[in-house]
Amino acid sequence: MPEYLAPGVYIEETSFRPKTIEGVSTSTAGFVGPTRFGPISGEPELLTSYPDFERIYGGLEQLEFEGKDPEINYMAHAVRAFFSEGGRRLYVSRVYNDQGTSNNGKAASAGPISGTGGAQLTVEARHPGAAGNGNVYFLPILGDDILDSDERVLRGAREYDVVMAKGTGNSGRGPSDEGTIYWLESDVDEANRKTFRFHPAEVESPSADFLLSDSSVSLTQVKVLTVSVTFEGKGRFQDPQTWEGLGFHPKHFQGLPKVFAKKPINRATELWVPITIDAEKANGAAIAEALLSQGSRSPTVTSPDRTILERLADENSDSTEAEVTLRVSLAGGSDGSPPAASNYEGEVEKSGLKNGLAAFEDLENISIVAAPGSTGFYDSDTAGKKESQAITNNLLIHCLKMRYRVAVLDTHPNQVLSDVNNWRAKFDSTHAALYYPWITILDPVDNEELNLPPSGFVAGIYARNDIEYGVHKAPANERVRGAINFEFLINKGQQDVLNPKGVNCFRFFPGRGYRLWGARTISSDPEWKYINVRRYFAYLERSIDRGTQWVVFENNSEPLWAKVTRTVVDFLFNEWKSGHLMGTAPEEAYFVRCDRSTMTQNDIDNGRLICLIGVAPVKPAEFVIFRIGQWTADSNR
Repeated sequence: MPEYLAPGVYIEETSFRPKTIEGVSTSTAGFVGPTRFGPISGEPELLTSYPDFERIYGGLEQLEFEGKDPEINYMAHAVRAFFSEGGRRLYVSRVYNDQGTSNNGKAASAGPISGTGGAQLTVEARHPGAAGNGNVYFLPILGDDILDSDERVLRGAREYDVVMAKGTGNSGRGPSDEGTIYWLESDVDEANRKTFRFHPAEVESPSADFLLSDSSVSLTQVKVLTVSVTFEGKGRFQDPQTWEGLGFHPKHFQGLPKVFAKKPINRATELWVPITIDAEKANGAAIAEALLSQGSRSPTVTSPDRTILERLADENSDSTEAEVTLRVSLAGGSDGSPPAASNYEGEVEKSGLKNGLAAFEDLENISIVAAPGSTGFYDSDTAGKKESQAITNNLLIHCLKMRYRVAVLDTHPNQVLSDVNNWRAKFDSTHAALYYPWITILDPVDNEELNLPPSGFVAGIYARNDIEYGVHKAPANERVRGAINFEFLINKGQQDVLNPKGVNCFRFFPGRGYRLWGARTISSDPEWKYINVRRYFAYLERSIDRGTQWVVFENNSEPLWAKVTRTVVDFLFNEWKSGHLMGTAPEEAYFVRCDRSTMTQNDIDNGRLICLIGVAPVKPAEFVIFRIGQWTADSNR
């Protein structure tokens, strides 16, 4: 209670209404599996479109596992299907198996680029993957002449810029007649005027630096060098990426070592900048000299016959920018080995970052998880199917651990009914649903028919159903937008065998198209037969969990019990009014009790507040039965 110590008027704010519970989102999905590029650990980034995925994780091109034939990029196709079916929010956790690879999982790289100034640059792809094999182009651009010869000052220059100067000096101080590269540092001259000190590439020879005002130096040309970097890797991006106006010095506000830092200073750099340039203990002039004077001396560096420095030093050269481009070729990137169940399970690395499914544990808003392709990579032999079974078990364990999630499971490709029955018999969970058969699309890469696992499509249908109707409605009798066929066309007799066992089928109906025709879990518990009931209870539980955090450490007595009851009742009443619960009156739809009947004195003494909630969920009309008999006109009604 506030203190009142002196006479006066006190204005206080108070609340006359109960706390409210806001329903949580249920349409956010999380996919785990191999991709062509992207981070393999750390918190996954939220994706809101397929181009977001492509920019970070690469395109639809096939995966190239070492020692294996090229594999379909199931993850990329699943992400594309998720968004085309109506999904809006997705997290992707990339798995990568570096066991048994020739490069030990290292990213694509180029040989060191060395210069006479002592700099040694290493250019690498930021993440492992065959998509990192490509070319990096350095394009130096000459700025305007910034020397004011009359006043002996530089116009438009900034600290840490790199310039090329020509002139004659003495005592080894000053630029050569052919041109010398320097980096600029702010300084003052003898008259206490602001000027720049010129530092050469050779860090061991600081005595070679000079001030512009030194009378022994005659400058005839000063030009600023910037660089544009364009990366071209097969299928990695829709368009090459370009960074313009870059400097060379590490302390430049857009310096190469900063923009392409191996240890990025922000999340955007880690996700969107696909290469790294490592130039430790090198100044800007040394970095520029190493890049611009290489010529063809390095097997991974290609430039014209004359080096870039020679062309820049030639005042009479009419060469264009394209003629002085330096190309650095990255090679050695690998997609690794086919990922194992342990890679999908994930772990906490020594750095503290998580990977695999473990990376999803810190993301509270995920409601749907899947591992697209986990049954496609391992379908050739018994050992492979055991691996995919272990991956599926990891998904189920993850959902049970996280409580408010469900897993969308795939069958193997080319499975007949007996195979599907055997696969279904291996699992029992209230937090998962199994779908069959695979879905046929027109592959946008080669314009050929392609069979894909259904999990990406189903996750998108879940999200679309939640957005358009609500999580209480069964995600079934929904059109599969991207399908042009199914791997097998299932008839009613075949579904009569699969549906009672909890295998949800895709069906083709003439005039109605390709549809998802099932909404059951793989649980043996009849109370949790339908996936919409499971997901709706997860929605209720998580919403109440988040909406009642204010209760913790309040005084555990009748006034608090009444507030809790009122808060939950208001939430459930809104659910009933929206048609999400059974009953013609609230009393038939739900009950909430939080009083002496739900907790003992021992519970109260041990700090426990127990609220008992019962709801009557809406279940799908899975079997619609019309009974028709003959009727005569003179029969009594």
